[in-house]
Amino acid sequence: MHIKWLALAVGSAMAFASVSASAQDLRVAVDPTYEPFVYKNEQGELVGFNIDFSHAICEELKRNCVFVEQVWDAMIPGLQSRRYDVIISDMSITEERKKVIDFTDRYYKTPGTIVVRKSLDYQGHDSLKGLRLGVLKGSTHERYAEGELAPKGAQIISYEAQDQVYLDINAGRLDGTVADKVEVTGGFLSKPEGQDFKTVGPDLLEEKYFGAGMGIALRKGQDELREQLNAAIASLRSSGKYQQIASKYFDFDVYGED
Repeated sequence: MHIKWLALAVGSAMAFASVSASAQDLRVAVDPTYEPFVYKNEQGELVGFNIDFSHAICEELKRNCVFVEQVWDAMIPGLQSRRYDVIISDMSITEERKKVIDFTDRYYKTPGTIVVRKSLDYQGHDSLKGLRLGVLKGSTHERYAEGELAPKGAQIISYEAQDQVYLDINAGRLDGTVADKVEVTGGFLSKPEGQDFKTVGPDLLEEKYFGAGMGIALRKGQDELREQLNAAIASLRSSGKYQQIASKYFDFDVYGED
């Protein structure tokens, strides 16, 4: 009898320990197709600015980062269905998104840009008439392209992942893209396959499309977690750890101007 009760007690303690351990995990959603923010190296490991930043945030919170890969268009539905706790994957803080999810303070801010062939004589958006431009489905770049470029005659084609856009550009099925300027210049345009392409026009920063920078997204009502995350971001910036991480990937202040 005593042995039976002892076994039950040990089993209960182990179950409690397991629950406690998993409660310390912070499940972080990422779309690993956005170099240098988040992508996979040759070994198939998740790397990039967002990954290093996430680990630093988790260290501040004394929690363990568990990354969940998610296609971009399903990011918010996955968050709302509790598949993960937060999104740290280049999600712009926009008024439209704030209606359904919450955000922390921003952790970086970069402009969007238009990419086309170098042979194009760009003279404003009217020059894009008839071009096929690939965009990430559900992104601010898609909203901008549909709101500003489609009325000028550009054909906007949406994709589940940004790397699929580049594959179709290389295959001749697209004439260009609208994407994050840092991502496209540090990724596609810096590689041999992007040598015949260029960015055109001014930096894209219109707040009605691109919001107020990138923040950590979380479900409505997670006020305590949001406060913890905001404190962690502030701590990383004041300690210099944020700048140390950013300098691995960027030669400018990716946090951006207010």
